[in-house]
Amino acid sequence: MPLELWLIDAFTDAPFAGNPAGVCLLSEPRSDDWMQAVAREMNQAETAFLLKQDDGYQLRWFTPTVEVDLCGHATLASAHFLWKKRLIKPKGTATFHSRSGVLTAKQKDGWIVLDFPATPAEPCDPPPYLLDALKSKDGVVLRSQFDYVVVVEDAARIRTLKPDTRLLGAIETRGIIITAPGDQPGVDFISRFFAPAAGVVEDPVTGSAHCALAPYWANRLGRTTLVGYQASPRGGIVRVESAGDRVLLGGKAVTVLKGTMEA
Repeated sequence: MPLELWLIDAFTDAPFAGNPAGVCLLSEPRSDDWMQAVAREMNQAETAFLLKQDDGYQLRWFTPTVEVDLCGHATLASAHFLWKKRLIKPKGTATFHSRSGVLTAKQKDGWIVLDFPATPAEPCDPPPYLLDALKSKDGVVLRSQFDYVVVVEDAARIRTLKPDTRLLGAIETRGIIITAPGDQPGVDFISRFFAPAAGVVEDPVTGSAHCALAPYWANRLGRTTLVGYQASPRGGIVRVESAGDRVLLGGKAVTVLKGTMEA
């Protein structure tokens, strides 16, 4: 039976920007190896797989090389898919059962708002090569549940940064976030995200990274509601709200391609 497989750009309101994700709606459970093979074929930062359950959908995310525990942009894309397919009412809640617990999504004023677990970052000693790879020896290093976070003070450095991804790939972590105060009106902080060890050299817009960025910048700036910009070549805006042990992530999404898969 053919399976629907869409390509959706997340954290953007225009095609060919933000972060592309594959979304596949399964009719029955499939093996881990099969899902990994599809993700490798799609060759996107993440491909999401949805399977209907009584109270929502099972949701799993795969990069071209590994399954991950949390992914924001592919969850945003999955919610967008369900609303576009009219599998959820416009004012309904999308409920996802994932390796990081129950995640939800709602539509509000033309935006999709995700409810995710916060992953606050704590100061730590930098691992070997990290600051050298980022050319940021004056950076402050933190560690979240999934990633290293490097804080610098000059946004321009982040925009022009060309890291040594070979060195970054040797660091045992899901990914590396580098962040700085915003340098444009309406943007509170900017960031970039690199995950060569997980098969993603640079992720265009990383929702789950903002689960660490939101608590950090909320505490530093004294406000719980902020706007982040991920300054990759594709770029994207993420609205964040730090709410205790949860983070609300707001973004938009655009369908780029609809297809069916015979495999």
